[in-house]
Amino acid sequence: MTTLPTLPTPDFYDYSWAPIAEARPDGRFLHLRWPDGAELAAFDWWLRENAVDGGGVDLATREGILDPAEHSDETEMSSVELTEHGALRITWAPDGVVADYHPGWLRHVADGNHRADSWLPKPKPWTAEQLPEPPTHDGTNVLGDDEALGLWVADLLRFGIARLRGCPTDLDFNQQLGERIGAIRDTNFGVSWDVKADVEMAGSSDTNSTANTNLRLGPHTDLPTRETPPGFQFLHCVLNETAGGFSTMADGAAVAGALEVEYPEHYEALCTLNWVFFNRGPGIDHRWSGPMIDHGVDGSPLTLRAFYPVRGFPDMAPEDMPRAYAAMRVFSQLAASDRFQMSYPFEPGDIVGFDNRRILHGRDAFESGGRRHLRGIYIDHDEVRSFARVTSRRLAAKQP
Repeated sequence: MTTLPTLPTPDFYDYSWAPIAEARPDGRFLHLRWPDGAELAAFDWWLRENAVDGGGVDLATREGILDPAEHSDETEMSSVELTEHGALRITWAPDGVVADYHPGWLRHVADGNHRADSWLPKPKPWTAEQLPEPPTHDGTNVLGDDEALGLWVADLLRFGIARLRGCPTDLDFNQQLGERIGAIRDTNFGVSWDVKADVEMAGSSDTNSTANTNLRLGPHTDLPTRETPPGFQFLHCVLNETAGGFSTMADGAAVAGALEVEYPEHYEALCTLNWVFFNRGPGIDHRWSGPMIDHGVDGSPLTLRAFYPVRGFPDMAPEDMPRAYAAMRVFSQLAASDRFQMSYPFEPGDIVGFDNRRILHGRDAFESGGRRHLRGIYIDHDEVRSFARVTSRRLAAKQP
């Protein structure tokens, strides 16, 4: 059996050995080709700064240590060869550094597995007919089973919503779940926060949120008042003695897609015209101006800003206001329609996680007296996506 060399890579993952068939210099690029036809055009400075054994990457941290100011116009590949096992070897001028590159690491770049959306399930937009209730998983052992937690997180990313059933009703369980995934997002509501509806106290003013009343909540996303609204929200049902008050969810990605096809003028207005959102609470003044549909840069998650209690001012030319309001009305009508909106009750022990920047959530009005207590946390996209990538790569490494 041939013993393959051990080569460090610019990260901590193990890569399958993927021998390179050809390395052809062309100006400042090196064109790599594998036996199955896969190709990669690698830029010289990028290769130089990813030389783990050539002063480009620190072996302990696997972080780049070559300051961009140190790039030299005299840097060039004075020699390019493939080793007997198909690894890439480059001799760099003018310093004479010889660097070997793991062919499996280079192949993962050629395959696009270095991109931000790699190792993640592809988002799947849905209507209420396609997904009448949240995808549901067993939550009894989710804190101790990485694979079970990973499957739930995969559905969170795929559908934007997923439910755990049978979780303990301990007040700290939701926070423990979030910490298994990553850092919890703190806000002015705290690290963990409560949504308590006491229907017998319908007229009480002792609350800082419409969520803590018996009123209906229309489809919305939380904290559009922030430059980056929280990515995911986990709601844990600790107690529910009420009738009615069903939770509602609509896939904003599907709503936006329908608008683009069926109402292109409204879609354009929602993507380009800004609104000022701000918190009206005493002692805080969070504000942000942005469009209701924000696609961000290529590859970034969709961000919907849609919460009418904190939408304060149109931030646009006066002549654009009529079409902005008309587009917002159609958007809200679609999100609340039977075509897009699912409805389901909360049971004690349920945890429903959802993408706060994609899923428009709400609540029907309560029908009878009693109490309902939900405990919530926010956790950013970065943490959930990181956990999903690590889990996916670990599972892939176990495959024969």
